Amino acid sequence: MRAAFFRTLADLAAHDERIVLLTGDLGFMAIEPFAERFPDRFINVGVAEQNMIGIATGLAEAGFLPFAYSIAPFAVLRPYEFLRNGPLAHRWPVRVAGVGGGFDYAANGISHYGLEDVAVLRALPGFTVLAPADARQTSAVVEATWNLPGPVYYRLGKDDRLEAPGLNGAFAPEEIQIFRDGADMLILALGGMAVEAQAAAGILQKRGVECTVGVVAWVHPAPLEDLLRLLARFPAVVTAEAHYIVGGLGSLAAEAIADNGLACRLIRCGVQSVPDGRIGSQTYLYSRHGLTPEQLAETAWRALHPEEISHAEKTGRP
Repeated sequence: MRAAFFRTLADLAAHDERIVLLTGDLGFMAIEPFAERFPDRFINVGVAEQNMIGIATGLAEAGFLPFAYSIAPFAVLRPYEFLRNGPLAHRWPVRVAGVGGGFDYAANGISHYGLEDVAVLRALPGFTVLAPADARQTSAVVEATWNLPGPVYYRLGKDDRLEAPGLNGAFAPEEIQIFRDGADMLILALGGMAVEAQAAAGILQKRGVECTVGVVAWVHPAPLEDLLRLLARFPAVVTAEAHYIVGGLGSLAAEAIADNGLACRLIRCGVQSVPDGRIGSQTYLYSRHGLTPEQLAETAWRALHPEEISHAEKTGRP
């Protein structure tokens, strides 16, 4: 998604001289479409993410439109206070692009995992949070939101070849994109988890369960009207996210259900424990946290058929 992000940003910069790109000494082999076209509007601040956000804040105050890019935890967690006291408090249009949300940097360990970025930014009223599902939707998201008022966070994946089948790059502000429609169950996916959610729905279809699958690319402020309309249609809803289950998409759905008295059951699929140091591929880490298509499908099936859970599973006894 990052290549699509930079290509789109460079095209926008050709028509708006306010756009400036900052990086914390990474993104090479991806940032070149912008850096080579606009060298006077590209700043490598080095491994100094707090300074990067400080500089971006000053640029925004001076009338520029800065985009600050780093790996998700470095872009959000390390400079969190700077984000709160600068762009948020003053409503300045700083754009933060965090690459590698979830387990994209699988082999690098917990320091590089973006598992709480959505949660901490959802806690800030007025901070727009966007999580596109694939490269095509990334371009659509940036084109639709680059000039929003106030601060914006783009949660990007590393994989530029990722494609959510059937989504076709669709995006509309403050809406949930539906790219599979069924009457039995709703699966809501955060950003790139749309691919796994769509595959899980295909597995469930073979078992006679027809799912509606929605990708939540506009995360905050909550797309509440769309979300409530969807939640009200189904007896059971599964959320899927490469993120801790507290504070992310699952929490967003739970809040909507509780605040509006909806009568649907919610099952949150996400990361429920701190990674224990074992590393591997992204697929391996998904399997450890119940996020493969097969695991999501099994979780959804059990939500619809609780009577099939054995006595041993319910009680822990044979």
